[in-house]
Amino acid sequence: MTKKQRALAAVERLKERYPDAVCSLTYRDPFQLLVATRLSAQCTDARVNLVTPALFERFPTPWEMAKAQPEDIEPFIRSCGLFKTKARDLAMMSRMLCSDFDGKVPDTMEKLLTLPGVGRKTANLICGDVFGKPAIVTDTHCIRICGKLGLVDTKDPYKVELALKKLLPPAESNDFCHRLVMFGRDCCTARAPHCDACPMNALCPNAQARA
Repeated sequence: MTKKQRALAAVERLKERYPDAVCSLTYRDPFQLLVATRLSAQCTDARVNLVTPALFERFPTPWEMAKAQPEDIEPFIRSCGLFKTKARDLAMMSRMLCSDFDGKVPDTMEKLLTLPGVGRKTANLICGDVFGKPAIVTDTHCIRICGKLGLVDTKDPYKVELALKKLLPPAESNDFCHRLVMFGRDCCTARAPHCDACPMNALCPNAQARA
C-alpha cells in the first residue's frame, strides 16, 4: 500500500468514526476563533473554552481589544499559560486588525501570517474553518498520528503540512485534521493508545509490527 493509498483509507475510516468534523474551540465569529486559537498554544482547548466567555464579554471585537493594554487582558487568560506573551500578542494583533484590515480577519495565509502571534497552524485553521479553503492544521495529534501511520517521517510541522498536501484530497484535508484530534483524544492517545479497538489497525505499520 502506498502512502497515498494509506492516507485515502485513513480519511475514509475517520469519516466513518467521526461524521461531524468540528473544531473543539468555541467561537461565534472569525475574530473569536483567531483569539481562541492563539490562546490554545501549550494549553488545552477545554481550558481555553472556559476562559473565553468572560474575555469576549469584555472585549467582543478587535476594536475593543485594540484599546486594551496587555495588562488589561492578562487577568482573563492567566490560567491558559504563557499569559503575558499571549496578552501582548492579542493586544498587538487586534491593533493590526483595526489599522491594516478594517477590523476584519484576513482570508489568506500570507496576510494572516503578518499578524502578531499567528503562525501557520493558526492561519491554516482560520483559512479552513472560516473561509472554507483547503488547509492542514499540523497540531500535535496530526504530527504524532500521521507519523505512526507512516504518512510522514518528520515531526517538523511545516514539513508535515507539505507532505500531507501531496497525500490528501484538498476538500478533505481540513476535516481530516479535525478528525485526527478526535481520534487522538479517544483512541490513539499519546500515553495509552487503545490499539486493540483501533479502526486503523490494518493501515498502521506499528500495529502490523506487533501482530
